[in-house]
Amino acid sequence: MTGREPAGAGTGNRRATLRVASFNVHMGVDGWGRHYDVLAECEALDADVLILQEAWTPDDGTPGTAALIAGRLGYHVVAEAHLAGARLYEPVATASARWGPSIGQVRKTLRLDEEKWKVAAGPRDRVAHHGRWGVALLSRVVCRDSRVLDLGKLRRDPASRAVVRCVTDLGGQELVVHGTHMSHITHLSPAQYRRLARLLPPLDTPALLAGDMNMWGPPASSFFSGWRRAVIGRTWPSHRPHSQLDHILVTPAVTVVDARVAPSSGSDHRPVVVTLAAS
Repeated sequence: MTGREPAGAGTGNRRATLRVASFNVHMGVDGWGRHYDVLAECEALDADVLILQEAWTPDDGTPGTAALIAGRLGYHVVAEAHLAGARLYEPVATASARWGPSIGQVRKTLRLDEEKWKVAAGPRDRVAHHGRWGVALLSRVVCRDSRVLDLGKLRRDPASRAVVRCVTDLGGQELVVHGTHMSHITHLSPAQYRRLARLLPPLDTPALLAGDMNMWGPPASSFFSGWRRAVIGRTWPSHRPHSQLDHILVTPAVTVVDARVAPSSGSDHRPVVVTLAAS
């Protein structure tokens, strides 16, 4: 985990509004393993604080997704949590124009090390790159008190879960920013949601929680009494969305100036973006 201020940022810099985006980038590849222009997608969001899920960091020492985005777009990686070791596979030769394989085609792009599969070694005809899969918080504004809060690992989940957190400024007040990627409900995630709720600040604190929650809006928000959903719109699957799995929730001490679901990207999720002001 790293935490530092952007170059030239001063403590007297009071922002009237702040734009925050949450984006599950799917390791910067589509469902076949083909790279898409994740830099252009993130640049178009124009977020002051950008929370990434499924960020990929190779084991070979080359820059990962978060580091590439930060370096090219003027962000700093404020906090990053590696949640699982994994293998990222090269694209298949039979890839079509669709986002990814249809059901029944065993052509998975990513396999977590603790994921259980009938063929544990993965497809023999594809090269795999080893690395780490996780969440990251990037910022181009001053951030303080950056932390990674551990949510533990559910028995059915092949990945650990965590919250990346920092404190920034909004209208002269402190705003506590949280980003996460929750387990699936099939992994019994309600236990994890209750754990997360205990880690969040009181309702009178300006705060937000953003991420791929792997749950629809009403049940997800039910775990955080008094928090409200800042964005409502379908985010998954990106090419033809029918559900909202990506959320930004805020406390009553925050005003939502603008909120939107961004257009379809190369990932399987659409990003969510909000502009916030102090209440």
